[in-house]
Amino acid sequence: MSMFLDKTGESGAVNAAGAEMPAATTREKKRALSVENRIAEQPGFVLHSHMYRESSLVVEVFTRDYGRVALVAKGAKRPTSRLRGILQTFQPLSIGWSGKSELRTLTAAEWVGGMIPLENSALLYGFYLNELLLRLLAREDPHQGLFEHYVRALTRLSTSESAQTVLRVFELALLRETGVGADLSFDVRNNRPVEPEDVYVVEPESGPRPALLGDTGPRVLGKTLLDMVREDYSDPLTQQQSKLLMRFLLAHHLNGVPLQTRKILIDLRQL
Repeated sequence: MSMFLDKTGESGAVNAAGAEMPAATTREKKRALSVENRIAEQPGFVLHSHMYRESSLVVEVFTRDYGRVALVAKGAKRPTSRLRGILQTFQPLSIGWSGKSELRTLTAAEWVGGMIPLENSALLYGFYLNELLLRLLAREDPHQGLFEHYVRALTRLSTSESAQTVLRVFELALLRETGVGADLSFDVRNNRPVEPEDVYVVEPESGPRPALLGDTGPRVLGKTLLDMVREDYSDPLTQQQSKLLMRFLLAHHLNGVPLQTRKILIDLRQL
């Protein structure tokens, strides 16, 4: 099939028999473009929101298939808006939007349910996860695996499970899923697996190597690194060393700019 331009400049086509096929009408093109730029029933969570003009909100959402997306929720601050009680953090939503600019328009939001609300200190830990996503994820960069890790972390935070374990697992998954997390089980200097009894430092851009006398980064046992890969934080030394290591790695990838929630949690001696 060959293409041509008609007198109006619209592109048309010639079929196999040589007969001219009419160009799509402007209305048809607009309808196709509208469908292309409209997303419906996308699983997601609210990460953060702030005021936009007098009665609306800009809502940052983390979605399964589209990553982090910024949406305008028109009229969401009005007393009569049904969105007021729906656009809440840590609650699974089914979200729809339209538009093609960086700031899209929210067209639908429905509460899905099925998760226990976070309370007390778990609520603050949840905001810490959200701030990590806001700071380290580019907009509209899909990470389905990370989305599943986020759902898992929220679910675990709502139980009696150790929050420290949940946070370390998610932090490591975040770095790995975004492509900046090294393989902690492999010694990059000697090109061999990490030895449990040896002492290492982790280079943020490459991975573990044997510790040297002048190193300023956290020194960790190979066992700690292997425990982190296995998500086994039962050893108190692993808990201590992994906390210092993840703080060091995250600070590097955040360019040294501190997280607000981390500052609060450190003040409370909980993180």
